[in-house]
Amino acid sequence: MAVAPSDRLHGTLDALILRTLSWGPRHGYAIIQWLRESSDDAIAVEEGSLYPALYRLERHRWVTAEWGVSDQGRQARFYRLTALGRRQLASEIARFRQFVTAVSPILLA
Repeated sequence: MAVAPSDRLHGTLDALILRTLSWGPRHGYAIIQWLRESSDDAIAVEEGSLYPALYRLERHRWVTAEWGVSDQGRQARFYRLTALGRRQLASEIARFRQFVTAVSPILLA
């Protein structure tokens, strides 16, 4: 039984969003585009997954949001990483590195 890339994405979306915002504030569509472009189209996040994640990150105070105008001249909410979010991102990266270190000898043997 094959596992879809979206199944592998589950559990890492928060970290991916935080990483995206570590490069600067972005609106939702720009986050989706950055993830897609940075992964050579391997990571395709749907709006139905992105926005609940962004609201969750806001509740945790890892990101803040404010209204602004996109490059296309439309109103959009721009999300910005907070100091607490930067600490969470560092923690997520450390956990991911531990996980990769642990499973690599098993899966790549």
